[in-house]
Amino acid sequence: MRRALTGFVGAVLEAWQELRVHRTRVLLSLIGVAVAVCSLTTVVALGAIVQQANEELSERSSGRPATLYVSAYTNDGGTLDAEAMDAAWQETLDRYHVDYASRVAQTMLLVPFVTGGLQVGAQAVDLPYGEMHRLRITEGSWFTEADAARLAPALVVNEVFWDRIGRPDLATHPTVRLGGDHGATAIVVGVYPAASWETEPSMYLLADQLAAVRAADPSGGTESDPYGGGTQYEMWVPPAISTELTELVRRDIGAALGDGVQVDVNRQDYAQYGDDPFLVTKLVVGGIAVLVLLLGALGLVNIALVTVKQRVREIGIRRSFGATAGRVFFAVMMESVVATVAAGAVGVMAAVLLVQSPMVQEFVGQGMVSDFPPFPVDAALLGLASATLVGALAGLLPALVAVRVKVIDAIRY
Repeated sequence: MRRALTGFVGAVLEAWQELRVHRTRVLLSLIGVAVAVCSLTTVVALGAIVQQANEELSERSSGRPATLYVSAYTNDGGTLDAEAMDAAWQETLDRYHVDYASRVAQTMLLVPFVTGGLQVGAQAVDLPYGEMHRLRITEGSWFTEADAARLAPALVVNEVFWDRIGRPDLATHPTVRLGGDHGATAIVVGVYPAASWETEPSMYLLADQLAAVRAADPSGGTESDPYGGGTQYEMWVPPAISTELTELVRRDIGAALGDGVQVDVNRQDYAQYGDDPFLVTKLVVGGIAVLVLLLGALGLVNIALVTVKQRVREIGIRRSFGATAGRVFFAVMMESVVATVAAGAVGVMAAVLLVQSPMVQEFVGQGMVSDFPPFPVDAALLGLASATLVGALAGLLPALVAVRVKVIDAIRY
């Protein structure tokens, strides 16, 4: 064991010495390898950012895995008892210790902008909704417990709404009027980005505060009751227990509401089917990475073969002094391996600097990523492993050629 280890270390040191002697030739041959490893590592790392962007985009629309959507309606088409539903919902959350849950109601509220009154789409939610849907806030903040305790309703508006009111500094607690003459004065506490296709203002407010606005001025919005059958209930639970919890929630809420009420519980997040929804993205990224690596390997093989042809005399002299075929084979191969590992380390460091630069992250994320993942360790390890493999494969053919060199041929060369 010790002899084998000593021989290996000696071969590595010998290969490094050869690289130093032929550093100009080696440098030219390794530029392509370093670029290939940098490209491979960069592609894999950027693929992780693209996947993160896709995941966050999905989570903003349908919730994080696993989000259960609960809805209830009467079998005869009548009006559901909103207070009974809210009570059953809260009791279920307490029973199963669910910390992230929210009511979601769609409604319209009259907002008197300077250009005239406009019915603005609003979503009434609870505090955890922002975390459950990764809602990005560009100005101010999402709702807090202090906002829930306000007498005046708090609003989180989109950038179109913010533009309509003159983009005021949120530190000054800007206010807007909700509803008609008897409506409530609301305070804007946060701004979220509008999609490129959005041209109309929209907003979020807390569900309990929307109920207060409706009670103060029922004529200030649409006539539909936001706490009727249109209210949806969401809970974010561990995926491992989501299937079991789905049946329990359906049973408990159905029992609390009594006969004549249908309760539906289902998942709509991207991970509900169990398959990897980003498999195609990963395969495309992997295919590009393999092509980049193959191009680098082909370039290195060509240069290594030319190098061996130029070293026929040197190899022949070593054979004449007693170097075995195995020794020559291993020495030539190790030169490629040591060289490519060094080039791979340089390529990985360049990839880290490139991927972690704010400009690249902003370009790839396209404003959709709020939690950029750290540089993936597996990408760096893949780059180094690929460099080692390329070195071994690229050194295999030249090493076989070197073994076939005969002493008499070296003398004639």
